[in-house]
Parts: sequence; C-alpha cells; structure tokens
Amino acid sequence: MPFVVKLGLSVMVALAAIAGWLYMGQLGQVGPQWALVFLGPFSVFSLWIFPEVMRSKSDGRKEP
Repeated sequence: MPFVVKLGLSVMVALAAIAGWLYMGQLGQVGPQWALVFLGPFSVFSLWIFPEVMRSKSDGRKEP
C-alpha cells in the first residue's frame, strides 16, 4: 500500500477514534470511551506493522 494511502487511513482512523471518544463522553459512557482509547491507537499501529497480503501465481493453486 502506498505511503500516502496508509497515512490517509491512519489520519481517518485517528479522527474517528477521537470523535467516538468525544461522543461517548457526551453520552456518559465511560467503558466504551476507554475502549476507544485502546482500540484507536492499536488500529493505527496495526495498519503500519502488519504487512499487506500479496497474492502471486505461486501460492500453491493449480491453474486449469
């Protein structure tokens, strides 16, 4: 995945986590709010750490 796409996705995920945290705070939901504190950064971190799955013709399948 190109760097620009990864960066854009990271920014969108971080903004969604912040918006969710603020929204849950407005509703008074403390548990889900703290879950977002963990899941937001974890999602961004995993986007950069785990490699993208690439399929090639030599993945073990037989061509007809």
